[in-house]
Amino acid sequence: MRVALIDGKAFAGMLREKIAREVADLKETHGLVPGLAVVLVGQDPASEVYVRSKGTQTRAAGMASFEHKLPETTPQTELVALIERLNADPAVHGILVQLPLPGHMDATAVIDAIAPAKDVDGFHISNVGLLGTGRTAMVPCTPVGCLMLLRDRHGSLSGLNAVVVGRSNIVGKPMAQLLLGEDCTVTVAHSRTKDLAGICRRADILIAAVGQPGMVKPDWIKPGATVIDVGINRIERDGKSRLVGDVDAAAAEVAGALTPVPGGVGPMTIACLLANTVTACRRAHGLAA
Repeated sequence: MRVALIDGKAFAGMLREKIAREVADLKETHGLVPGLAVVLVGQDPASEVYVRSKGTQTRAAGMASFEHKLPETTPQTELVALIERLNADPAVHGILVQLPLPGHMDATAVIDAIAPAKDVDGFHISNVGLLGTGRTAMVPCTPVGCLMLLRDRHGSLSGLNAVVVGRSNIVGKPMAQLLLGEDCTVTVAHSRTKDLAGICRRADILIAAVGQPGMVKPDWIKPGATVIDVGINRIERDGKSRLVGDVDAAAAEVAGALTPVPGGVGPMTIACLLANTVTACRRAHGLAA
């Protein structure tokens, strides 16, 4: 069986082009410029790279980018005060606080300080509740990016068996909710699931989001299944560093379609962040989103 690689990088490029056209139309027709504020606390190298990429892509789409870098020792009260100022700033339509935060901060309290309408990460409890009840919400970027790739691959997902391996609030749980909304039959599995391999083998769609390199083995996969590998893990081998997913590379011999790592889900996350910011801008001004 020859696996079809799902090119998230190419799809994200097309999505960013669409967003840029929409931003240009908002400027020309309504005089609006969608604005995204990203807050980074500390100097985590991976987070710094990610924040730079977000800023570059935001500006490339014609949007306003507001970057706030705070020292690692910043008190939580100062971070919350900054968020409150951004909540009140009409030029800012989306607010993202880069995770992880330093150990002295309560990430839940910080996220809850973001106005739900500007929560373009979709992590605020209000958006989580809206998504869980099937109502209009800001949806976390990585899961909605996965859903776009699945729709592009399958068209309708109705009736398909989907297994999500991972139960995080960032990917696993919202991914399951989105798949339920597409009329899939959804199973959420995790490290304590009995017969995890057997459950995965029943999946027409298998989502791996556990953060463990190569955890999903080829014999866990139903022949011809679509496999979305959310994992991005850096490993060292023979003195060289490389990125690998949560799915063993040999899965390509079994799966019908597979997202590569890198170049699969990763590029979709920032593109969907930009899309959420444009949506927030439109909603803030009473325009159809």
